[in-house]
Amino acid sequence: MSNELMEKVDIEALLLLAEEKKYRLLLNTLLELNEVDIASFIEELDAERTVVVFRMLPKAIATDVFAELPVEKQTYIINSITDQELSEIVEELFVDDAVDMLEELPATVVRRVLQNTKPDTRKLINQFLNYPENSAGSIMTVEYIGLKKTMTVEESFAYIRKHGIDSETIYTCYVMDEKRRLDGVVTVKDLLMNPYETRIGDIMDTHVIKAVTTEDQEEVAETMSRYGLLSLPVVDREERLVGIITVDDVMEVMEEEATEDFEKMAAMLPSEKPYLKTGVLTLARNRIPWLLILMLSSTITGGILVKYENAFAAIPLLVSFIPMLMDTGGNSGSQSSTMIIRGMAVGEIEPGDILKVLWKEVRVGVLVGAVLAVVNFIRLMIQYPGNTMICLVVVLSVFCTVIVAKTIGCSLPVGARVLKLDPAIMASPMITTIVDAVSLMVYFNLACYLLGMTV
Repeated sequence: MSNELMEKVDIEALLLLAEEKKYRLLLNTLLELNEVDIASFIEELDAERTVVVFRMLPKAIATDVFAELPVEKQTYIINSITDQELSEIVEELFVDDAVDMLEELPATVVRRVLQNTKPDTRKLINQFLNYPENSAGSIMTVEYIGLKKTMTVEESFAYIRKHGIDSETIYTCYVMDEKRRLDGVVTVKDLLMNPYETRIGDIMDTHVIKAVTTEDQEEVAETMSRYGLLSLPVVDREERLVGIITVDDVMEVMEEEATEDFEKMAAMLPSEKPYLKTGVLTLARNRIPWLLILMLSSTITGGILVKYENAFAAIPLLVSFIPMLMDTGGNSGSQSSTMIIRGMAVGEIEPGDILKVLWKEVRVGVLVGAVLAVVNFIRLMIQYPGNTMICLVVVLSVFCTVIVAKTIGCSLPVGARVLKLDPAIMASPMITTIVDAVSLMVYFNLACYLLGMTV
C-alpha cells in the first residue's frame, strides 16, 4: 500500500467501525489495504471481533492475511473456525508459510491442522518439518516453475500461464531433466528476448548458484546477498531440485540472525518472540545465565586488586586511574570485536585471515594508543604536577592496554568461529571482562617496576 493511503487509514477509525458493527463499510475499507496492514489491524481486535472480521475477508485475501498474523492470533482463529475453513486456509498457504506456522503452534493445534489437510499436503509438510532447524530445507518452498530444456519458449509461456498462479515466483524458472536433476535456470526476461521457437536448452544458464537442503540458513542468506539473487534453488544430495528460497524468506532469516547476534552481543540468550510479547520471567531467564558467568569471572579482577593492594596502599593516587584504564581497554576491545563480528557475518573475514586481522589491529592499536597516551599525559601533568613518574606509568599502561585490547578483541571472535561457536558471544561484555583483568595486570606490573614498589 502507498504511503498516501497509509496516511489516510486511521487504525482508530477502523476499530470504531468494528465496534459499531459497520462491517460492510469496514470490509470495503480493508479491501483497499495490503494484507500486512489488514493483519496489523486484526492484531488490535479483541477475541470476538477477530473471527468476525477474518471471516468477512475473501478466501484468497484471508489466506494471505492469516500468514501475516502472530501465532497467538493464528491459534485463536484455528480454534474458532470449522474444519472446512481450516482445510481451505492450509491448502491455500504456501508450504513454507504453513511450516513456519506449524513450528510455532501448540501440539494440539498442530494435530488438528494436519488432520484437516489433504494427504499430499500433509506428506509435504511433514517432509519439511523433518529438515534440520534453521536449514535451507526448513525455509524453502516447493511452489516454483520447473521447465524442461526440450521445451520451446512458446511452450514455456503456456506452462507458466497454466501453473504460475500457484508459484511463489515466476521470474526465475528452473530447468530439470527427467530425474528432476537441476540442469540450469532461465528468466522470464530471457524468454521474452528470444523467438518462440527457441529451445530452453539453448538459452538457459547452466552455471547455477544453489543450496543444499542441509545448508545453514545464514549461509543461504549470505549467498543470496552476495550474488543479488531474488530466489535460490535448493537441491538434495543427488542434485535433484526439491524447492526454492525466495528473497522474502531470506529477509526474515537476516532479521532473525541479526536479532540473535544483537542479543548475544549484549550477553543475553536469544529470544524467539518480540520484546513486547515476551514475558518478564522469560526475559529474566534469558539474561541471568550470562550475567552470572560475567559476575563470577569478574572475581579475577578482584583477585588482582587484592594481590597488588600494597602497591596502591603505598601510593593511593594509583587507584583513581583504574576506572579510566579499564573503561579505555574495554571500549578498545569492543570496537575491534564489533568490526570483526560484522566482517564475519557478511563474509568479509574468514578464520584463515587471522594473521592479517591481527597485524592490522596491532597497528591500529599502536596509533590509537599513542594518541590517547599523549593526550592523557598532558592532562595528567596539568592535573597532577610533580608526579611525572606516576603519569608516565598511567600513559604507558593506557598505550599497552589499547594494543592488548585490540588484539584480544579481534582474536576471540575468530577463535569462536574456529571452535564452531557463534562469534557474537565474544562481544562487548566478554571482551570487557577479559581486558579488565589484563589491563590491571599491565598497570600494576608497570607501577611496581617503574616506581620501585613491591607486591
